[in-house]
Amino acid sequence: MPGSDRPVVVLVEPQLGENIGAAARAMLNFGLDEMRLVSPRDDWPNHQAINTSSGAERVLEAATLYNATEDAVADLNYIVATTARLRDMVKPVLTPREAAATLHRAAAAGERAGILFGRERSGLHNDDIARADALLTVPVNPEHTSINLAQTVLLIGYEWYLAGSAAEVPAELTRKGSQPASKEEIQYLFEHLESELDSCGFLHPPEKRPRMVRNIRNIFTRARLTDQEVRTLRGIIVGLVRGRNSGPDDV
Repeated sequence: MPGSDRPVVVLVEPQLGENIGAAARAMLNFGLDEMRLVSPRDDWPNHQAINTSSGAERVLEAATLYNATEDAVADLNYIVATTARLRDMVKPVLTPREAAATLHRAAAAGERAGILFGRERSGLHNDDIARADALLTVPVNPEHTSINLAQTVLLIGYEWYLAGSAAEVPAELTRKGSQPASKEEIQYLFEHLESELDSCGFLHPPEKRPRMVRNIRNIFTRARLTDQEVRTLRGIIVGLVRGRNSGPDDV
């Protein structure tokens, strides 16, 4: 069974079976064994993936399929998203070595962590990036920045394996009475808040809505909310809506 202390590798819309198989091979080289696939382009199971996995077939056999990124990360608490270029979002930017240490600390705190990898041609979309707690960028020769998907998985897997499990648990993640919120809980908060913001006309005009939504989501993602904090925020939304809908006689 995949280990809950190991980060999940999430491949978003991978295009080539060969890259999936090579990524599985790289994962198993460094002790990573849980792969999640979001809408792979080609049929699955994929013979090209199996042929290039070189003995890592068990990673492919246990891989789970999802139709959307939000479903693939719903049970995770901490996500690092790989990207080759800076985005217009304020998030921590980590090297593979820094990300490895952070992933170990998350595991030591009892959090389920994952690493998002994007499409071979275009990488991750902004909506995928917005779900992440931190960005991971590989320092490379600026004259040749292209890295194969499986190479990236291998590089990050190597740093994670090398980092070991001696990372300390951050004090803020050991508070009693609450746990880090899962991405599913955060998603429900987003949907609840955005529904009410649509109702009151805040997310207007329509052409600006996607960017506004990403900015709002980034605010809450950076906060590293606990499950109790998410419940409190949803209660605040309910209270504000109830107050807005109350007539003079109800006050």
